[in-house]
Amino acid sequence: MKFDYSYDIVIVGSGGGGLTAALVAKEAGLDIVIVEKTEFYGGSTALSGGGMWIPNNFVLEKKGIKDSYEKAKKYMENTVGDRVSVEKQEAYLKNAPKMIEWLRNNANMKYIHMSGYSDYHPDEPGGLAEGRALESKPFNGRKLKDDFHLLRPPSIEAPLGIAFTINDYHDLGMFKSTWKGKYVVLKTGIKTILNLIFGIKYLTLGRALIARLRYAMKKKNIPLWVKVPFKELIVENGKVIGIVAEKENKEIRIEGKKGVLLAAGGFPHNLEMREKYQPSPTSIEWSSASPGNTGDAILEGIKIGAAVDLMDDAWWGPSSVPPDEPAFFHVGERGYPGGIMVNKAGKRFTNEAASYVVVVHEMYEKHTKENPHVPSYLIFDQRFKDQYMFGMTFPGMKFPQKYYESGYVKKTESISELAKSIGVDGKNLESTIKKFNEYAISGKDLDFGKGNNAYDNYYGDPKHKPNPNLAPLEKPPYYAVELYPGDLGTKGGLMTNEHAQVLREDGSIIEGLYATGNTMASVMGNFYPGPGSAVGATMTFGYIAAKHVAEK
Repeated sequence: MKFDYSYDIVIVGSGGGGLTAALVAKEAGLDIVIVEKTEFYGGSTALSGGGMWIPNNFVLEKKGIKDSYEKAKKYMENTVGDRVSVEKQEAYLKNAPKMIEWLRNNANMKYIHMSGYSDYHPDEPGGLAEGRALESKPFNGRKLKDDFHLLRPPSIEAPLGIAFTINDYHDLGMFKSTWKGKYVVLKTGIKTILNLIFGIKYLTLGRALIARLRYAMKKKNIPLWVKVPFKELIVENGKVIGIVAEKENKEIRIEGKKGVLLAAGGFPHNLEMREKYQPSPTSIEWSSASPGNTGDAILEGIKIGAAVDLMDDAWWGPSSVPPDEPAFFHVGERGYPGGIMVNKAGKRFTNEAASYVVVVHEMYEKHTKENPHVPSYLIFDQRFKDQYMFGMTFPGMKFPQKYYESGYVKKTESISELAKSIGVDGKNLESTIKKFNEYAISGKDLDFGKGNNAYDNYYGDPKHKPNPNLAPLEKPPYYAVELYPGDLGTKGGLMTNEHAQVLREDGSIIEGLYATGNTMASVMGNFYPGPGSAVGATMTFGYIAAKHVAEK
């Protein structure tokens, strides 16, 4: 069989999983190429917060935070459970800490502990309230030279090009309440000014993580081709031996002598697949994932007999759709005191501060034609608006006029008027807020337990008593924003084993084919154990796949 190009391993997709695999394979002496269908590399990892959920990691150990393989395993047993094979869960727990150490030693990766960013279910056995997640240290994008302009840009630009870490974002949201928040505002402001003066391309979050990986790749001369869409897998005698792609409007055949790794994301931007597999209603407009994630790799895997799983699930999160902007994935706003979420009946239905996946699961599970929960509404008052961030609008900043003109934000002087403006039952909404205000004053949410655990409290206001997540809504005007079941990507994909090898329906291995990230059915099952679960998993199984290929 003739090929236009030949490599030991062909990697489809340029997110965290693909880049990690490339570095590991190169160090093992293999020849690699990465093909990326869009004009930018980085995938959904570049658009993410860049957190990596890594149990029992060396950064925690250095800080004196006690964690262990056994403790993390107990946590996954009590969250993920038997939805995913024990072997696959154990592979993650054993290799995730090895992966970040390998990148530190071989790719000069530098990490920050996301201090206090609790596991999402800290009260489950094995949960860690101090948090297991790491993020990349900021990186100067100028080091990438020409490749800087090929790095996927952020979907939403912060004002004045402000760049902040996940830790900073948490503290920025509290700058009116805490001295640490004020310090972070000052630090961020000074860095922003210096960046503008000296032309530093200060990268944080997912872009910093991808930039560091790409910088290490450049030093090792690993090729990454953008605008080269993957078309199909080449199979010979039941084994995957390469891919067909398109390069400069010409079909090319690339041999993968030892294997092909599919790291091309899920299908959040494929409406046909969403309507086939996902709960209804659904929309590509609600997703915060990379626009290149259209399920191509999953569909090609299915064509050659691969099994799929978890296709009805995603890395969900309540999201709003501002005018002329991409969807905004709301995290902190639901935890700040003085905000509630209600359904079309004007009633609360969940602990607003819970993990974003949990909240959207509740939206879908309770959504009916008679009692709609999609969209739901985030309701808050002027005190909330003055005190905390909403989206990229900082405390004290006015909402853009287009938010009001488009109807994205509703603003009225009374609760009854607000109910009318969003079409919910006015008496129910007034009754809901009256009850919630009583809970806020007492400090106990007797309906849903908002503010009762470390994760809720992370996005609470530590200065607000008696409960950092509860404050009365009583200062007009009042605001409402529609929230939809958005996502950071889909969870369903090709079934894999503990080596990241793709499996058929009968459990047999498709030789030569590997998958990671959202192209594979998630190791986290229907749960979201902690911040960075998606990015940590794609990098870990990219590492596992490359090691397995190299050992062949």
